[in-house]
Amino acid sequence: MALSGTSRYTIAVLVRNQFGVLNRVTSLFRRRQFNISSLSVSETESNEYSRITVTFDGEDVAKQQLVNQLYKLPDVCFIKELGGDDAVSCELLLIKMANSVDTRDEILAAVAGFGAETIDYSKDAIVFRLTDESRKIDDFIELMRDFTILEICRTGSVSLEKGSATIREDLDK
Repeated sequence: MALSGTSRYTIAVLVRNQFGVLNRVTSLFRRRQFNISSLSVSETESNEYSRITVTFDGEDVAKQQLVNQLYKLPDVCFIKELGGDDAVSCELLLIKMANSVDTRDEILAAVAGFGAETIDYSKDAIVFRLTDESRKIDDFIELMRDFTILEICRTGSVSLEKGSATIREDLDK
């Protein structure tokens, strides 16, 4: 949740797929005193590049200064701000719940209402998977807090620009 006077930003940073690049990028966030709320990193369609998607809160002027500093890193190739109606974003949640006769029906009703999937079922625990926007995942977790959560694992947000434009096209301009 963004603090008062700040906004939430999501940026995609296309970098050369080299040792130490992630550390250099995240160190800039630390030095600029941004708290990263979500981070995901993976190779792109080409093993030459990696894509770092970062969600963080801050002020617009400070965000722009951060982007300018990121461009000064030698392995940063291109940065794209994503958000609002121009991007598609999602996150993955795995949540392990206690499997109790007393609460099972309520949990399964909530799971169905949110469109989550059961991916593991045992006598003592059930694991569910939900892929959706971060806010919906937050809402699902909050609802599950009424029951016994055994473990949670969630990815960072991943985002792509809508339409046919790609971050690699922007790089080639």
